[in-house]
Amino acid sequence: MKISLSTTLALACAATLWGCSSTPKVETAPVAAAPAPAKAAPAPATPAPAAAKAALPAWLDPANPVSSKRSVYFGFDDSSIAAKDRPVVELQGRFLAAHPEVSVRVEGNTDERGSSEYNLALGQRRAEALEKALKVYGARDSQMEAVSWGKEKPKAQGHDEAAWAENRRADVAYPAR
Repeated sequence: MKISLSTTLALACAATLWGCSSTPKVETAPVAAAPAPAKAAPAPATPAPAAAKAALPAWLDPANPVSSKRSVYFGFDDSSIAAKDRPVVELQGRFLAAHPEVSVRVEGNTDERGSSEYNLALGQRRAEALEKALKVYGARDSQMEAVSWGKEKPKAQGHDEAAWAENRRADVAYPAR
C-alpha cells in the first residue's frame, strides 16, 4: 500500500496537534476550614552536637595524622626504609592493628628515570618493604595489598632531583569511604 506525501504530511500534522492538545484546568474554590485550637509553640530545635554528626574516618579527616602522613620516601634505586620515616610506618601500622576492618593498598612509586619494567619492579619492592614494616606494628596481611605504579603516578612534576625525591615513595592508600 502506497501512501502519498500529502497524506503523510496530513497525518504528521494531525498527530502533532493531537499531542499538543491539553485539557483545560478547572479551578475550585478552597473550602474554608474551621480554625484549629491554639497550640503551644514547639520548642526551638537545638543544633546537634558535633560529635553526633557523622564523623569522618581517621584516614579521611585532614586534621588526623593518619590522613596526612601516609608516604615513606626512598633513596635512588633503593627499597629500604630510612630511619626518618619510621614514625610514619609506626603510626600507620598501629592504626591498622587497631582497626582490623580497614584495608589499604600499599602503592610503590619511582621517579621517571629507568625503563618502565625496571621501575615497576622497583615500585613493587618498595611497596612490599612498607607492607613488611607495617606488619611489625600489627597490621595484618589480610588488610594490605602491595601494588606498583612505577613512574606512572608522580607526586611532583619536574625533571630535577627535588621532583625525583618526591616521586621515590610508597604510599598507604585508604578507601574513599
